[in-house]
Amino acid sequence: MKMNLKYMNLFGIMVACMLTSCGNKSQQQMPTANFETMKVTTKDITMTTRYSATIRGRQDIDILPQVSGTLTKLCVTEGQEVKTGQTLFIIDQVPYEAALNTALAALESAKAQLATAQLEYDSKKQLFDQSVVSEFDLQKANNSLLTAKATLSQCQAQVLNARNNLSYTVVKSPSNGIVGTLPFRQGALVSPSMPQPLTTVSDNHQMYVYFSINEIQLLNIARENGGAEAAIKAMPEITLQLVDGSEYKYKGKVESISGVVDRSTGTVQVRSVFENPDKLLHSGSTGYVIIPTVFKDKIVIPATATVQIQDKFKVYMVDKNNIAHEQLVVTEALTNGKEYVIKEGLKVGDLIVAEGAGMLKDGQDIKPNK
Repeated sequence: MKMNLKYMNLFGIMVACMLTSCGNKSQQQMPTANFETMKVTTKDITMTTRYSATIRGRQDIDILPQVSGTLTKLCVTEGQEVKTGQTLFIIDQVPYEAALNTALAALESAKAQLATAQLEYDSKKQLFDQSVVSEFDLQKANNSLLTAKATLSQCQAQVLNARNNLSYTVVKSPSNGIVGTLPFRQGALVSPSMPQPLTTVSDNHQMYVYFSINEIQLLNIARENGGAEAAIKAMPEITLQLVDGSEYKYKGKVESISGVVDRSTGTVQVRSVFENPDKLLHSGSTGYVIIPTVFKDKIVIPATATVQIQDKFKVYMVDKNNIAHEQLVVTEALTNGKEYVIKEGLKVGDLIVAEGAGMLKDGQDIKPNK
């Protein structure tokens, strides 16, 4: 029995030695993985941000009638370019011409009454001076004169009002622009209280393009440039991408940033302006605004060199013994998806793994590809 135990112990030792020998041989034969590496340097890079945008004419003026009546003539068509003062619509003028004639007749009557009252007053004044009539009679004549003057002024105002109402029957364009839809046709009854305008005239020689940025972006812009006004002046020209994916050939400029944050969305509205000489942009259209941001002399690394864990990023630095070590870095929020601008965590001259960082572990030996 003791002999069997002795052989069994000897057999176990031999097996253990064989396993250890095989393990060491396996470790010795396992090759060190090759990884592309890079030395950290700085460069200038431009990143772009895209925002949904709505396009509006510089002026979108709703045309509403100032008097009631029947549309007798439409002088423009939809999409027509019009000038300031050009006639758009004509409303039935007959009742307003009659009202003007009535007001003119009343004015002439008032003038005659004033002349009569003046004669009567002058006569009473002479008789009063001769002590023929009493002061009461003179005052009564003076009151009649004052009443006649007031009536004349009232008639003159009525004439002016009647002339204005008659002029309002000819609806004219208040500015240069493009005529919108025409929901009302000849014969339609219109009035100043109607909810829908006769049409909209859009001043399209320049277009306002509106987009929104969030509160954090607004704070960053203000801090970097010393205020919102300075940020507007410092902003580069921006690009407009149309709904078909093409880029508008004219560049735009940010003109203003709203000072009020929308409580429901946490954003502020930004207004930019684009020239529209070819009339390609139309009020009510949508698109995307592309804003470039230039980073000068910044550390830039490829996205393949990073590993993202939730909201944190890490890279692998390679020491002189070719061992990779984890290093947390802070990146700029803006990225093109291929590169990151590093704010903290790396310095110029550091050697990092440029590709395949996601396959590494902290402390792993690597063979840099040079």
